[in-house]
Amino acid sequence: MWFFHDLKIAVRSLARVPALWITVALTLALGIGANAAIFSVVRAVLLRPLANRDEDRLLYLRQSAQGIGEDNAAFSVPEIQDIGSGLKSIKELGTFSEIDFTVVGLGTPREIPAGVVDGHYFEVMGLHPVLGRLLTPADDGQNAAGAVVLTYHFWRTSLHSDPSVIGKSVRLESCCGARPATVVGVLEPSVPYPVATEIIANIVTSPHHLSATMVTGREHRMTEVFGRLAPGATVDSARAELRSIHGAMVAAHPEVYKPGDHFKIDVTRIHAQINSRANTILWILFAASALLFVIASSNVANLVLARTVRREPELAIRSALGASASVLRRSLLAESLILCGSGAVAAVALAIPMVAVLGRYASRFSVRAEELTLDFSLVWFGIGLALIAAVFLAFIPRLPSADSPQGGLTGRGARVAGGSSRRLRIFAVTQIAASFLLLAGACVLMKTLFVLEQMRPPFDSANVLAVNLPRMSYGRTPQQVDEFYREVQRRVSALPGVEHVSSGFAAPWRDDHLNISFQFAAQGAKRADGQDFRGKFRVVSPGFFDTFGVPIQEGRDFKDSDKDGSERVVIITQSLAKMLYPGQDAVNHTLRWTDGVMKFVGISTEPRRIIAVVPDFDDENIIPSPAMTIYEPSEQEQGWNGRLFVRAHQDAYALVPAITQTIRGISGDQPVEKASTLGDVRAEVLSPDRLNAIVFGGFAAVALLISVVGVAGVLAFSVSGRTREFGIRMALGALPRNILTTVLVEGVVMAGIGVGAGVLVGFALARAIAKYLTDIHQPGPLAFVGSAVVILGAAVIASAVPAARAARVNAVEALRSE
Repeated sequence: MWFFHDLKIAVRSLARVPALWITVALTLALGIGANAAIFSVVRAVLLRPLANRDEDRLLYLRQSAQGIGEDNAAFSVPEIQDIGSGLKSIKELGTFSEIDFTVVGLGTPREIPAGVVDGHYFEVMGLHPVLGRLLTPADDGQNAAGAVVLTYHFWRTSLHSDPSVIGKSVRLESCCGARPATVVGVLEPSVPYPVATEIIANIVTSPHHLSATMVTGREHRMTEVFGRLAPGATVDSARAELRSIHGAMVAAHPEVYKPGDHFKIDVTRIHAQINSRANTILWILFAASALLFVIASSNVANLVLARTVRREPELAIRSALGASASVLRRSLLAESLILCGSGAVAAVALAIPMVAVLGRYASRFSVRAEELTLDFSLVWFGIGLALIAAVFLAFIPRLPSADSPQGGLTGRGARVAGGSSRRLRIFAVTQIAASFLLLAGACVLMKTLFVLEQMRPPFDSANVLAVNLPRMSYGRTPQQVDEFYREVQRRVSALPGVEHVSSGFAAPWRDDHLNISFQFAAQGAKRADGQDFRGKFRVVSPGFFDTFGVPIQEGRDFKDSDKDGSERVVIITQSLAKMLYPGQDAVNHTLRWTDGVMKFVGISTEPRRIIAVVPDFDDENIIPSPAMTIYEPSEQEQGWNGRLFVRAHQDAYALVPAITQTIRGISGDQPVEKASTLGDVRAEVLSPDRLNAIVFGGFAAVALLISVVGVAGVLAFSVSGRTREFGIRMALGALPRNILTTVLVEGVVMAGIGVGAGVLVGFALARAIAKYLTDIHQPGPLAFVGSAVVILGAAVIASAVPAARAARVNAVEALRSE
């Protein structure tokens, strides 16, 4: 009851200083709310168990070939057979191949991301159905019936959780043909790895997976492999066994695994593999939020301790009038609880929308970040910390005793605050050091974003529209499919507002298969190590370079007469021409593909004459790099169409309805998808970097604001405690500008010490992080210098108000008050 009365008095007391109350509440809200939101994301994405049964025994196998730039080279069917035979530490393997299916029979035909798996996949992954059944070994084999399992997300969002979908017949169109299939089940909610899929089908639904090129092609790698540890086995024992088997396989096929390719195999737990992309960025974000919490806590301690010290005369009077130490402590505790409690409540209100924002941010790095909610366990932890801080702030200050209240009664209470003043300065320096670290990190990200934004692509991206037109081959011959694409280009090019139209098999920046490259040999050109050259592979239609505004430097463009059966021709980029024929004309030289995979993907290895050289056209990287690219005419390579490019005179999006109507007029069930200008595609690719800069910049801005308040509070406290000193100095002839300079210098010195500490800690952290995280950009001198300038400038601004107050001290009034 007495404490409830103290709370009411505390509310009335704090109501007289609303600025302090609001500042403390918002500061705590930012510190606790940000940490609760970020830990909710970290826990959901990095720490939460998977739905997979016995996930600690679930493994991901990874093959790499650093010599040809493959970090994850996937596996071919012969490789999987070699590796899987005789394994003891891994009891079973399951395989997954990424594929795009155009699904007919589940609403409007559309292309969706899918997976093709063997009958052991779901058992190895430890997953269960929520409806129907999953695929089993009975669904394997060329004579098996086509079977499809829907992912839970696709079933719920696209099919509205319709249970009648089980047993429905569908048609699956892929690049190599169409196959019928039956929906047999719906998968339980789980992490879609290695890619976000909407359906998972058995192997018979993909004609390519049944072909001899897939079954016998050792270099035809497009399959991911998962395994489950045998009882008693460890990851280390599985790794050692796999490396032994893989080493023997590599030695047995030297014509495939060249020494310079450096083929290796590794294995890791699936949980670690799924989190690999999100791991670094989320833990760094969590560290940033922890720094923000340190800054917020220091600032709250500053403000509350400064208020307590200023109240020493009041406390001394209450003590002289008979208030016991317990009563005074109780009143301080009541105020601290009101301050910290209101901050904790505001933290909950702030954390809920922050989780939604951070969830969308994290979803760019991990599929596990979808539909996140606030983890209230950490909110309660933060509230607990706030209560502990309230008790700390109430019991740390020294109270005047009833036996010796003179210090407070004579107005000299503030002068006993030397220890408190030192503590406040330490808190302020801590805030500044932490703010400096956040600001330096934000500078690095903003510099990266600035560089990316300033890089202009070497082709027109604003008015070029990319449209996905997946191949539909059901009931058509290959010649009819090719004629469909030709007819689309003819009709679309006749639309008003269209300047150029062409086609290709990949949209710049957007498609995953842009990294396709093959080995080749060129007439009269040799590498110093004797190995064949490697170049990017692209198939485009005539007029492709006109569509993108890329000039032909030498030679001619592809023509309609460059068909199958005519002379095989290619166009190469300028960097490739200079590498092959330095100081010479590359036109009319010949090259031919020598990569072993060519015999499995149906690309001819006949010699091809170079008919033109074009400027480097880097369609894979936002920051353009030398493009070693070889272009082939689409009429000479069957099955490589699928992307339509339209260059508009003005607004490209205004053409989308007419383009869609035109294509549907040719084929009613043809999907027309992802119509977007390349400028918007580029902006989408840049959005993770932009979000990084915004999120960390926001943290740095909030930290800087809190630090400014902290420095201002410390100096305001210092000025109020030195009023008599300033009065005496001015009475002895000191000018106001001397007092102003003294206070400003005090603020800059605090900031300088904080910056110095931040630099030392920053360099130490940069060195430590570099040992473990090689993909993190290290802060350069510019980031440190720029951050230091901002911090020092903020300190001067924060010092200005208390310094001006000190300079206006009236010497006579100051001495009389003492």
